[in-house]
Amino acid sequence: MRSAASFLNLVVSVIVLNLLVTPNANAEKVDIFGYFEPQFIFLYQNGNSYQMNSDKLRIDLQSSTSNVEFGADVIYNLYFGKKSWNILDFLPSEIVGEVPSEMRSYFRYTFNDTLYLDNAYVRISNSRIACIFGKQQISLGTGYFSNPVDVFNLKDAMDPTYEQTGHNSVRLDVMLLNRTSVMFLYSPIESDWNNSGKLFRLKVGLGHFDFVLTGYEFRDKSTDFYSVSVTNERRRLTGCEFVGEIFGLGVWGEGAYNLMEISDDFYEFLIGSDYTFESGLYVLLEYHRNEKGKTSYEDYNINDWLRFYMGESKTIAQDQMYALISYPITDLINLQLMSIFSVSDGSAAFVPVIDYNIFENVDINIMGNIYAGSEGKTYNSKLGNGVVIRARAYF
Repeated sequence: MRSAASFLNLVVSVIVLNLLVTPNANAEKVDIFGYFEPQFIFLYQNGNSYQMNSDKLRIDLQSSTSNVEFGADVIYNLYFGKKSWNILDFLPSEIVGEVPSEMRSYFRYTFNDTLYLDNAYVRISNSRIACIFGKQQISLGTGYFSNPVDVFNLKDAMDPTYEQTGHNSVRLDVMLLNRTSVMFLYSPIESDWNNSGKLFRLKVGLGHFDFVLTGYEFRDKSTDFYSVSVTNERRRLTGCEFVGEIFGLGVWGEGAYNLMEISDDFYEFLIGSDYTFESGLYVLLEYHRNEKGKTSYEDYNINDWLRFYMGESKTIAQDQMYALISYPITDLINLQLMSIFSVSDGSAAFVPVIDYNIFENVDINIMGNIYAGSEGKTYNSKLGNGVVIRARAYF
């Protein structure tokens, strides 16, 4: 009943807000749009079948004048089926054996119904300067599957294009010259200047290429699951990016070196390329190295696995390859095959995808997850194989 009441309050609030901000025909209009997204997940693991379903409603509000734009969106998630999972069920038996039985309940995660404000910002701008205040989208890097310079978002390599959440910050974009701009960003933490995030980015266009230099200082969190303790330390990231085209071949790359206050410094980089054939066939390939990853699966420990699952590390293995093949068989149906190969341990994951624009404002996405790796490797068969069916209806 609480979920239903929260949903009703959400709808009523949106309607009332729209009436308040548009009391007459001369007032600025608030546009309301969004989508409804039901999702069905089927998983077969260790001889057992599981099902988890979810319903997601996103409502966006947007209003703008010549110099000021307001934007916000609210997301409401409902979960059904198997909502409670234990992360240890997906880890190698040797790793699970290190966890005392009395502590295994701490690794349980439950998907609870949620209602939250994902973005809410005001953008003030003119022809050369834009300042954005509030919770907003921050997207950094040129990579498709992963972004070494992006510490705000962590992409799921099995579903890399799914939308990311907003982040509370103050952002200033300044256009200096043609194809030359700078960005300053401040992400406050409890009004503490030293621990808050401070970012600077310089973007320059030269010929067929764009180049970016990034500097970012922030607090980094790392969990030790053996001692159940958390280390917070200052992290200074220096990064660079490029994206462009050579003889019709798209090329890009990004890299970052991280100076750590307590733990070891490390670097991370990604390079990629893509090409579209005359037939419509599209091919993409990326190579990713993360120095924090391990070179052998025999060295993986519980910290490696859980930091990866909890989003504290982008990869378990040090070296990975990503590939994407896409082909539009009709104007409405597109076929894809994504693959992830762990160079460090020889395991792989395959994600076949069907995208179908069934109606003008309704899309259906069917995505498989197939793991091919022995016990203990990054993409081992213990993770289970499954299918995700996702529909999205826009309004």
